[in-house]
Amino acid sequence: MIPDVIVDHPHLGWSVYDLPTPAPLVDLNMLDANIATMAAFFQNRPASLRPHAKTHRAPAVARLQIAAGARGITCAKVGMAEAMVDGGIDDVYVANQVVGKDAIARLCALAQRSRVSVAVDDARNVAMLSDAAQRYGVTLDLLIEINAGMDRCGVLPGAPTFELATTIVGTPGVRFKGLHVYEGHVVQHSDGAVRKAETEKMLAIAMETRDLILSAGIPVPTVTCGGTGTYDISGAYPGVTEHQSGSYVYMDPGYQTKVPVFGLAFSVLCTVISRPTPETVITDGGLQVLANDSGMPAVKGFPGLEYAYLSEEHGSFTFVDGSTALPVGEVVEVYPGHCCSAANLHDQVYGVRQGKVETIWRATARGKSQ
Repeated sequence: MIPDVIVDHPHLGWSVYDLPTPAPLVDLNMLDANIATMAAFFQNRPASLRPHAKTHRAPAVARLQIAAGARGITCAKVGMAEAMVDGGIDDVYVANQVVGKDAIARLCALAQRSRVSVAVDDARNVAMLSDAAQRYGVTLDLLIEINAGMDRCGVLPGAPTFELATTIVGTPGVRFKGLHVYEGHVVQHSDGAVRKAETEKMLAIAMETRDLILSAGIPVPTVTCGGTGTYDISGAYPGVTEHQSGSYVYMDPGYQTKVPVFGLAFSVLCTVISRPTPETVITDGGLQVLANDSGMPAVKGFPGLEYAYLSEEHGSFTFVDGSTALPVGEVVEVYPGHCCSAANLHDQVYGVRQGKVETIWRATARGKSQ
């Protein structure tokens, strides 16, 4: 197993401005502050924090979240969960349906060495998981995903969810752990009142379904949900037991406008490689290091420098108020438009404090989409 903290890297102790670019950076002071802020919110609440690892994909960051009070880690895929368990995390929830034979086998193997739970929304999938779990001698905890507004995966609330819960209760090798619902359709809505109203509407539907299951004498120990944009809404909603906020730990410019309590901790150091016009700045950071699936990148310290477009290996920016001195060879920090997608493009990240490289972490869950 390859350690996820690099202790003998030649760049340790370097000034950040001497690093080869493009270079992914984490501002350690900001990271610590983000982790502490979220942990403090959940410290005395009924709900626990189970952060989503798809943002950072680095076990070292997950360990910091656990140390601050998180009860476990949420993962998108089995591969991500494997990387987290290899990195010392012993409680993982795969918040997705695991259907492929190979993935189910790996999930069961993972359950032999850690606590594992997984989302389901189909009785046939339950049977597949049951068969594999019995072969591996494990018990898988299953959470039923409810579609209460997201319109992606999920069982309809009410009777359909109740029927699937009763199926799980009577199936060997698996255990009914609770319900999963996600407000992803509103988690980044620009209007905070809409975020609150629609999230609470979704959760009210989920709690009605929970109560239906409870009325049959079936315990529902877990109701999990949440994202960074609604952490203070769904995280405080009565009956919610776990919250899956992920982006808060790194953040990106667009998301921060909705939840400014969290700072921008993740950036990519880029070099200015061309100034073809007085208004234009071209960097060596394109979509293959910054991603461009959502949000607008921003350049730290240059509010008048606006994103124009990304090509594969070039980042194009324009000074909206005329030219300024930013010569070829200068380095700048670019905040990606979507921190989660950008972090997934890098094998390692430089942890920086006071301008110096303090630590280097491997993103061992990077690219783990199976």
